[in-house]
Amino acid sequence: MLLVKIIGCLLTLSSCSLLGFNYSKRYANRLNNLVFIQNCIQLLETEIIYSANPIPEALENTYKKGNKKVSFIFKDIKDHLISNKNISLYESFKYNFYLSKDKLYLEEEDIEMMLLFGRNLGLSDRMDQQKHFKSILMNLKTQQDDAEDKKNRNAKMYKNLGVLLGLALVLILY
Repeated sequence: MLLVKIIGCLLTLSSCSLLGFNYSKRYANRLNNLVFIQNCIQLLETEIIYSANPIPEALENTYKKGNKKVSFIFKDIKDHLISNKNISLYESFKYNFYLSKDKLYLEEEDIEMMLLFGRNLGLSDRMDQQKHFKSILMNLKTQQDDAEDKKNRNAKMYKNLGVLLGLALVLILY
């Protein structure tokens, strides 16, 4: 009987700890993905401004050259644009970013920032496009700073909370 209680305690403690560690990992994933998105935006800028590629081709090249953890979104946008000829680039951005929001660990303000970028992409000349790229890159840097702050503030708390919740359950139940 004692062995069953010990195994139950260990299972309870480890499962609660894993929940805390998993939840805290979301903060690190958001920060990493924002950095990867920034790199992809820089690749997209090169493709559009300097290589003068059309947007679907630029999106495909960004997918190929970028980190696959996030660059898949650019391929999805391109595929969505090609398969639905009646939609705008903005609508494709909106559809795909909301569809992949949880997979990318993005918050609502991250999505809104990317949608604003998608609304302006391809609607003006190269010089104006370059201003939009600079703007999105500055906004991404701000979001990265915010994600770093939230990670530093909350990740350790959730790890500790998971362990402490497990200990509390062990004390209460056994």
